[in-house]
Amino acid sequence: MSSIRPWRDIARRKSRQIMVGAVPVGGDAPITVQTMTNTLTSDAVATIDQIRRCEEAGADLIRVSCPDEASTAAFRQIVRAARVPLIADIHFHYKRALEAADAGAACLRINPGNIGSAARVAEVVRAAKANGCAIRIGVNGGSLEKHLLEKYGEPCPDALIESALDHIKLLQDHDFHEYKVAVKASDVFMAVAAYMGLAEAVDCPLHLGITEAGGLIGGTVKSAIGIGNLLWAGIGDTVRVSLSAEPEEEVRVGFEILKSLGLRTRGVRVVSCPSCARQGFDVIRTVEALEKRLSHIKTPISLSVLGCVVNGPGEARETDIGITGGGNGKHMVYLSGVTDHHVQSDAMLDHIVTLVEAKVAEIEAAQPAVIVAEPVA
Repeated sequence: MSSIRPWRDIARRKSRQIMVGAVPVGGDAPITVQTMTNTLTSDAVATIDQIRRCEEAGADLIRVSCPDEASTAAFRQIVRAARVPLIADIHFHYKRALEAADAGAACLRINPGNIGSAARVAEVVRAAKANGCAIRIGVNGGSLEKHLLEKYGEPCPDALIESALDHIKLLQDHDFHEYKVAVKASDVFMAVAAYMGLAEAVDCPLHLGITEAGGLIGGTVKSAIGIGNLLWAGIGDTVRVSLSAEPEEEVRVGFEILKSLGLRTRGVRVVSCPSCARQGFDVIRTVEALEKRLSHIKTPISLSVLGCVVNGPGEARETDIGITGGGNGKHMVYLSGVTDHHVQSDAMLDHIVTLVEAKVAEIEAAQPAVIVAEPVA
């Protein structure tokens, strides 16, 4: 059956599915959004507080670094408080992986080549199997093995792919198949080429990211280009946007990338103009205020905010709620794409928030109830 809008179609790469706790990754499961805490893991209270903010932003999975015994000791308490599965980030010491698995990690992020001997890798795999943990192989352009740098002369897509395949073999040799793989680089071209090559070579889920992408604006642009390019090509099962910003911002940017490609919808999708001299109200300040006041909305809904009637009515026809600027502080409100009533400038902001919240309540009331068990504190 042909699509109504074939230019929007994305054919996702067929990957096998694994479970990260109760969250499916790969196959036909929704593409998950994750982030990573930056508090000291040994400070359980601060880490849990940050996890809660990330959960509110919509994170499906959250990674927590476990560099020392104090961190893995606190990790058990953190896992009990979290509402989403936690991934323990392990870089060098294999014992931290064993401790994190026993403490309730849903997934271990490891670089098998850094864990040590084959015997130590085998111990980590046994711990993962015993505790129902998945494993994420994390290959990074900034920490490639010495022999690969000598072979290729510099970090490159082929080196990233070879490293990933070597690490995959380490796990497969121990009959472990609940893994996903990332081949990240700060160079967008290198990362995209590596992921595309790896996607053809393996059937496991792929974790997308442009590592060390930068600050909120620069890192968002860089990540959107790299991650968006791959997702548009159908590649990717879970994403982490790496920003020098608070982790909840990574979650919001991740969802915006998915929303732009129609791969997932969450919260309010705002269509707004850049504003110009024709605007009937201050579009920029209005959008800033609306995004802040509607950030608690989780149900997908679309809102258009246009400063004048040049494109306003046309955009409003495609959104659930719309506002178009008019003269003398009197603006047109659209409901389900149809002109409905006017609102004055001084009442506009509160009025739009009320309309959005009412529409969301209507949508949620029509949906079947879902009972979610709260985690044990």
